[in-house]
Amino acid sequence: MTANSMIRFAASAAVVMILVTAGCERDESTLEPAAYPTTAEVFIDEFGPGVQYHAFGASKVDALDISTSVTYRGTKSLMFVIPNEGDPSGSFAGGTFVSAGGRDLSGYDALTFWAKGSMPATLNEVGFGNDNSGTSRYVALKSDLPVSTTWRKYTLPIPLPEKLVQERGLLFLAEGPENGNGYELFIDDVQFERLGTLAHPKPFMTSRTVTAEINDSFPVEGTGVTYDQSGVPNTIYALPGYFTFSSSDDGVATVDENGLITAVGLGTATISATLGSVDVDGTVTVTVGEAAPGPAAPAPVPTIAAADVISLFSNAYSNVPVDTWSADWDDAGVSDIQIEGDDVKKYSNLVFAGIEFTSQLIDASDMTTLHVDFWTPDPTDPPAVFKIKLVDFGADGAFGGGDDAEHELTLTSSSMPALASNRWVGLDIPLSAFTGLRTKAHLAQMIISGDPNTVYVDNIYFYRGDMPTEPAVPAPTPTVPASEVISLFSNAYDDVLVDTWSAVWDDADLADITIEGDDVKKYTSVVFAGIEFTSQTIDATAMTHFHMDVWTPDVITDPAVLKIKLVDFGPNGVFDGGDDVEHEVSLNASTTPAITTGNWSSLDIPLSVFTGLVTRGHIAQIVISGDLRTIYIDNVYFHE
Repeated sequence: MTANSMIRFAASAAVVMILVTAGCERDESTLEPAAYPTTAEVFIDEFGPGVQYHAFGASKVDALDISTSVTYRGTKSLMFVIPNEGDPSGSFAGGTFVSAGGRDLSGYDALTFWAKGSMPATLNEVGFGNDNSGTSRYVALKSDLPVSTTWRKYTLPIPLPEKLVQERGLLFLAEGPENGNGYELFIDDVQFERLGTLAHPKPFMTSRTVTAEINDSFPVEGTGVTYDQSGVPNTIYALPGYFTFSSSDDGVATVDENGLITAVGLGTATISATLGSVDVDGTVTVTVGEAAPGPAAPAPVPTIAAADVISLFSNAYSNVPVDTWSADWDDAGVSDIQIEGDDVKKYSNLVFAGIEFTSQLIDASDMTTLHVDFWTPDPTDPPAVFKIKLVDFGADGAFGGGDDAEHELTLTSSSMPALASNRWVGLDIPLSAFTGLRTKAHLAQMIISGDPNTVYVDNIYFYRGDMPTEPAVPAPTPTVPASEVISLFSNAYDDVLVDTWSAVWDDADLADITIEGDDVKKYTSVVFAGIEFTSQTIDATAMTHFHMDVWTPDVITDPAVLKIKLVDFGPNGVFDGGDDVEHEVSLNASTTPAITTGNWSSLDIPLSVFTGLVTRGHIAQIVISGDLRTIYIDNVYFHE
């Protein structure tokens, strides 16, 4: 975990103290600036002067207590009651201790404290520099800090003490249940110290190469420092505010005091940094190119009734609150643009982008589909992919609370829905396709990622609607050259002889239909369907893939599957002649290739996956079975 990926808590309102005085007027021009106190104590039997505790939003607000029975030394210690999973009073314990007026901590090199638990545990986060204002620049932390049932001293190095001359954030922590179980955490003797044992600082940041367009902005990542503490490494992660950044060419890319890089001109620049006088390990190489033309027209205006929509972003609807369209832990730049008056989100340098709506979770239990309008100038040919992940925080409403659920779908130019370049593509994705999303009542995040570097998105919403019962459009027309194909069924090719598409021994009903003039096979009441070409078996020895386009109105959920079996009768060409071989593959919404509900799924399966099919010179049967009861198929062929 890095400082850039720390948990972000909803801060409660900070206490504002105003001192009003009356009396004779003074000549303030002769006064020196008031010095901030250098008090070291945060809690040693009592709270240090001016220390206040602010519980984090969504935490168990009464988690903090004072213990007089369990102490490291003295008569009192801090006791945090970590809640059990599902505790209605809060999903975790956490908050920050702040100094009301601020302190000068520049004379210290570490925050130290003693801690133990009523059982062994791992603290999610503990650190300093968070003053609960939402604008803290000098947060530093450790994550996954182990505690045992015996007292132990912990040291959190201050990356650059000279920065903390008026710091309000003294100590913060956040901890949730351990494997669903709560416990008691004790902390004592919390103070800043000048240890003198922290030597040889090795500051670092994540090295990466970024391709950008003018006006794109993105942060440096993974900033922190490792010290040698009496021969043992001690690493603290820290916000970029501790570092001093520079650009090799300010005419190409600038970087501000918080590590935000902005592309300003064409060319290549390198972003480097120092921590005080020490060079930081890691650089960011920024290459700024000409911006590719964006959409000339806005995405189509949605027509779904507003009563059936939960909208995150669309001019056509009232939108629910979204906390951020580019979380501070992601790796993307986002900008707001307009196309003919229509608001659009433009993502650049898209590695992954976090869209969060944690302050007001979305209940999409009654919704059936996720819609996103997608436009990219970048190639979408294989192997380019665009991924969409939905994350549900569960009933406790907290990340990592033990009841989270998520699922990620991968879209390509051959998936359904399919990607394309230089035109708006409406992605309508059945929520049933997100099979790992066990619940949709507490959606908190959407994460987009993939290969297109620049992506425009619009009209992002969940909607409720009846799923179609049959395809509205035909399957995509195959593009494999006919010379590389053995086709059993396709209007795009000349087909070989097939004896039957529903053998007398199968258990399925078959109908021949057309969709916009394209011939399609429709199977209903499917238990298993037998396709036979025994009178003229197929020699697929030179082929590498088996292809079939499939459409179903049935909900695809794990473990629901579609099974496809290929059977080779062997050189004697007779069923059960002693040399038969066969193999069956199972496909669902989580496999590659995957099947989705209400869309054509192009199944292009390597024949190597049919491992039991050790010969392919006399293929005579295809058997379709599984959990789907209604199946439309088209473009059934082998190809090189």
